[in-house]
Amino acid sequence: MERIATFFKVSEEEYLKSGKKEDFDDIVLPKRATFGSAGYDFFAPFAFTLEPGESIKIPTGVRCKIDEGWVLNIYPRSSLGFKYRLQLDNTVGIIDSDYFNALNEGHIFIKMTNCGDKPLSVEKGKGFAQGVFLPFGITKDDDCAKERTGGLGSTDK
Repeated sequence: MERIATFFKVSEEEYLKSGKKEDFDDIVLPKRATFGSAGYDFFAPFAFTLEPGESIKIPTGVRCKIDEGWVLNIYPRSSLGFKYRLQLDNTVGIIDSDYFNALNEGHIFIKMTNCGDKPLSVEKGKGFAQGVFLPFGITKDDDCAKERTGGLGSTDK
């Protein structure tokens, strides 16, 4: 199996722009639950409850260095999507390989909405989302040489 990425914590300074010190100290880097798992579980840095229709933006405290030619796709954990209709607000999070170098250190945020009809509670340290690495291709006539400098949503600026 080709190894193409490494997870890191963002700096404490970066995390404190959107999160709390006590949560930063307990951040757990994403990991697979079993040898055959495709997804790397993202763990809640704090406990939260989402009532039906409510949304939350989670500062994960995680960044990821990804080899060129690969992307990290973020999804809700399958069981939470199935049981609670938990959905990412951008449907699928796309973490590009150059996001690691962004001004926000490539801090991965995950915004989700409980689209179901019952409350969803996630304990601190429990898995709530998953990331899957996938290869991607580019066109033969691609000549893009622009470098990312900003954070989330900055690729068109």
